[in-house]
Amino acid sequence: MKNPFLNNKFIISALAAFAAFGGVISSGAAISASAQSSPQGLLVGCKSAYVMDYDSGECIFSYNEHARMPIASVCKVMTLTLCFDAVEEGRISLDEEVSVSSNASGMGGSQIYLESGYSYPFSELIKSIIVCSANDSCVAVAERISGSEEQFVADMNSKAEELGLDNTLFANCTGLPKDTQYSCAADVAVMFANLIRHPEYFNFSKIWMEDFVHGNGRTTLMTNTNKLIRTYNGCDGGKTGFTNEAGFCLATTANRGSLRFVCSVLGCDTSAHRFESASRLFDYGFANYRNKIILDSTVTLNDQFVLRGGKKPSYLVVPAENCYIFGKTGEEHDVTFSVTDNRVKAPVAKGQTVGSIEVYVDGVLYKKIDAVSAEDVKRASYADRIKNVAEDWSL
Repeated sequence: MKNPFLNNKFIISALAAFAAFGGVISSGAAISASAQSSPQGLLVGCKSAYVMDYDSGECIFSYNEHARMPIASVCKVMTLTLCFDAVEEGRISLDEEVSVSSNASGMGGSQIYLESGYSYPFSELIKSIIVCSANDSCVAVAERISGSEEQFVADMNSKAEELGLDNTLFANCTGLPKDTQYSCAADVAVMFANLIRHPEYFNFSKIWMEDFVHGNGRTTLMTNTNKLIRTYNGCDGGKTGFTNEAGFCLATTANRGSLRFVCSVLGCDTSAHRFESASRLFDYGFANYRNKIILDSTVTLNDQFVLRGGKKPSYLVVPAENCYIFGKTGEEHDVTFSVTDNRVKAPVAKGQTVGSIEVYVDGVLYKKIDAVSAEDVKRASYADRIKNVAEDWSL
């Protein structure tokens, strides 16, 4: 068979993909955001809600999802996002000692009772925000990252704009009541999904109870405000919020196998109802939707990539990451792949990006993934080239 990479690009049909990936064929696809538009018994005492698949971003349930309302301490999702962004960008390390100002230590509401003038590891401040919603820690990290809470809030709003959160405005980093602060269920879900792309978040989000140690030896017991990490199978993170104005709010996530959902419920009338509503929404998602793998990062592509100047003329390639198709259980869709060979020169290193794979669902581009080398191939020596010429001559 003629090597399809001679044309630099080829398309595999869904049936060919079935053979290429060990019999795994796609099923289901991303569904529209209008999947559910009424409570249908899934919500209890909540004003709005939104549930989305984490990997694809597709909505599976929505109710009053764009209604602007206060979200209380759920706004700390954005506070934490800026913290982890700063770590990712190298502007601060998790083990850096952060000095606490009198302004930070004097914050009211939920707090960890930081000592003014003392220094705490940045990671411990983040932990206290995630676990027990510490307002004083929020202001301490805001002042360290942006110089002042006011500038930090401006940075929060810039990040919201970057994420396309059109119904969100922040006025502080704590969520304490302020007339000019609001968000909506859809925006909360999107910002929480963006937060949990930082794997370090999960180092803290599953803690149930732990002592926070102050510099003078004093300790404060932290208890996680997200009860679902103990009561719902698969829940491994979340952020609660409550004020009289906002009611009881929650942004949370649950993962089972390859499927992860992000859920937000706002304006609930009781704390129990926010957790019950989120549990029902998760149950609905896990019962009715699935992620099927169509590209496996451990399985090589059917065809090898051409290699110029290598010890061998071609090499094995794998997807850089797994690719899943999300959709309702039982739905079938046509899946095709367009693979591009960058025609790199030797040497090539295992894991090196050497091309790309475009995944199409029902003819629409669904995802683009890097193709990487599955092996190391050295540059051909002079003796190798002589040998190759001799072998070609003998043919």
